[in-house]
Amino acid sequence: MDQQAGLRVTVKGIVQGVGFRPFVYKLAQRLSLRGWVRNTNEGVELEANGDEAALQTFLDALRQEAPPLAHIDEITVTRRSPNGHVSFEIKESQVGASGFQPISPDLATCPDCLRELFDPADRHFRYPFVNCTHCGPRFTIIRDLPYDRPLTTMAGFGMCAQCASEFQEPSNRRYHAQPVSCPICGPQIWLVQGEEVVKDQEESLRRVRRLVAEGQIVAIKGLGGFHLACDARNPNAVAMLRRRKARPDKPLGLMLADVEAILRYCEASQAELAELQSARRPILLLRPRPDCGIAQEVAPRQNLLGVMLPYTPLHYLLLEKADGIPDGWVMTSGNRSEEPILTDNATAQTQLGQLAAAFLMHNRPIEAGMDDSVVRVDAQTGKLAPVRRARGYAPGPVHLAWSAAPTLAAGAEQKSTFCLARKNYAFVSQHIGDLSNFETLQAYEHSIAHNERLFRVQPELIAHDLHPDYLSTRYALRRAERQGIATLAVQHHHAHIAACMAEHGLPANSLVIGFAFDGTGYGTDGAIWGGEVLLAGYREYLRAYHLNYMPMPGGDLAVKQTWRLALAWLNLLGIEAEPALGTAQVTPEMLRGARRQLATGLNAPLSSSMGRLFDSVAALAGLRTAVSYEGQAAIELENCSDPDEGTGYAFEVGEGSFSAEGVIRGLLADRAAKVSLGRIAARFHNGVADLVLELAENVRRRDGLETVVLSGGVWQNMTLLAATRARLEAAKFQLYTHHQVPANDGGISLGQAAVAHHVLNGRGA
Repeated sequence: MDQQAGLRVTVKGIVQGVGFRPFVYKLAQRLSLRGWVRNTNEGVELEANGDEAALQTFLDALRQEAPPLAHIDEITVTRRSPNGHVSFEIKESQVGASGFQPISPDLATCPDCLRELFDPADRHFRYPFVNCTHCGPRFTIIRDLPYDRPLTTMAGFGMCAQCASEFQEPSNRRYHAQPVSCPICGPQIWLVQGEEVVKDQEESLRRVRRLVAEGQIVAIKGLGGFHLACDARNPNAVAMLRRRKARPDKPLGLMLADVEAILRYCEASQAELAELQSARRPILLLRPRPDCGIAQEVAPRQNLLGVMLPYTPLHYLLLEKADGIPDGWVMTSGNRSEEPILTDNATAQTQLGQLAAAFLMHNRPIEAGMDDSVVRVDAQTGKLAPVRRARGYAPGPVHLAWSAAPTLAAGAEQKSTFCLARKNYAFVSQHIGDLSNFETLQAYEHSIAHNERLFRVQPELIAHDLHPDYLSTRYALRRAERQGIATLAVQHHHAHIAACMAEHGLPANSLVIGFAFDGTGYGTDGAIWGGEVLLAGYREYLRAYHLNYMPMPGGDLAVKQTWRLALAWLNLLGIEAEPALGTAQVTPEMLRGARRQLATGLNAPLSSSMGRLFDSVAALAGLRTAVSYEGQAAIELENCSDPDEGTGYAFEVGEGSFSAEGVIRGLLADRAAKVSLGRIAARFHNGVADLVLELAENVRRRDGLETVVLSGGVWQNMTLLAATRARLEAAKFQLYTHHQVPANDGGISLGQAAVAHHVLNGRGA
């Protein structure tokens, strides 16, 4: 008889709700092992007895054959004497007071469930909530850990005999799939249209499809909240949605029925198609085909469309192919402009009643509101470039190269996220939005409380932005004072660079050349920063260069009325404003008021922002003198950039700063010479890329640094990123950019947490 041995194994990572225990059970059965497996707050724990060869095969297979949605971070093995087990069983979950673990994001419908959805012989036929351990809701329904049904929003749905049988059978793919249900025992959909309530499922689906085909707007409750939907090929319907939502220009997300529709409407690489079809199912930015038929109103003056595939059974039923039913629907967040996504039926009816002709509801509660993620695939590297990190990605952790004390990082004001750090994990929250109104602040505070409960984090330190008036800063300071928690203010652009360093696991003693280019960040001198070159580590930074300060007449008003920024440049250069601005939107009275602000300095704060320079260039080039959403001018400037233009406008580099005066003079000369807007835009982008190389080489000569980090919202510009990467890599710099968290302020909270740890523990931490 072979020598018998025993193992005690702990597996940490995303190993709950993904079929890991049934996998372990079946693996043990295959190898004739005895013992048990169970969920705990910290992951999965198991014991296995058997002969040595089988146990070694078992350990190897834990990693090599794990379920596709599992993500193993750590396996701890302790050898022990056999415990006399006579079989292998799955035990009840064990709840601990302080243990914690990562949680799976919500996942798109898997192929097996999709087959059942359209199989008339299956009991899940056309059931809008069919799911299993390989797919379906996760984070949006979890109230607490361990991930068991009583601690989810499915607690109120008792299982029928057939669902209970599948739930309890280890060989079934629905074994302990907590959201498991069927038409008999699970959540249901219904339609509300005016005073009428349609309870029949198929009639509700028919009504929605017909309303969309007829050019109406419908509110649809989905996985993480409501969408507002209409026919993406109908310009009148899309224009009506924009008017009602008060969203004049910002692009709207699209859901296309299948890959065939994606390829009919858009150009997509194999890497892009793979990401579109992944279990994450993000909105992916793709180039539309010429005259593809999608209404221009979906993304006005853009050369990219944000598209996604269906990711719930309900979506598949709604976009099912049929004559007269569009295969491309606008699917934009169901909320009023700049407010969080709505998750509650009654609230949605109240707030969206003037926007939608009908409401498709369901009765599965949503615990955590969740927007759709938005990503790009970097054509040069094939890697992801996140724009908005939410469904499918959050709350998947960033793995830290250090062990952090329990920390809350409060994030920034725009594109708000927060981060909870504990041990080797940083849990960056889903995108919450701009903390500019009470509703978003409420969602922010609720999400912090929810995540602290799930991940068992009681903060010992709260990190926050240096800006005293950010609502995230006020929350952090107010809470810290109330609970007696230490705080740390982290400069905005230092946090940007530290975030990129942290997601790449750079060592504690790293020192990099950080280019933090964005729109707004509070500087240590009280000015608005945003064109910063930092010699940065985690603990400290030195401001090596910055864009020369320019006044912003009107303050925050200049962010939307970008002609004010153009006026400041014209004023500096002594050029008459009216012919240079060339717009009827700017009245003589407005010009006089802005000139007074420039002359007196009253309400004309100084800014070194590269984002504001993009706005200035767009205005002076005749592209846009006002914007309705952040980054609009820069996005449109990138869109019209001529890829065949090789020259660039020259910045002047001084001691510790650089000036764009030569750039503006060159631009104005080109405009006077009738040079095309595309060439002007390209020359500006090339000039910025040339500047980055020059500054990086200056620092390398002076300080010997060869590692460059790019962070801040400006680096979401893929034209600029590609040009800059080509120059830096040709010059043999080591370059790091964002792939896990956004380069914009959605990544700030991770950087704050990284800085906080290293300040707390010293450079050698």
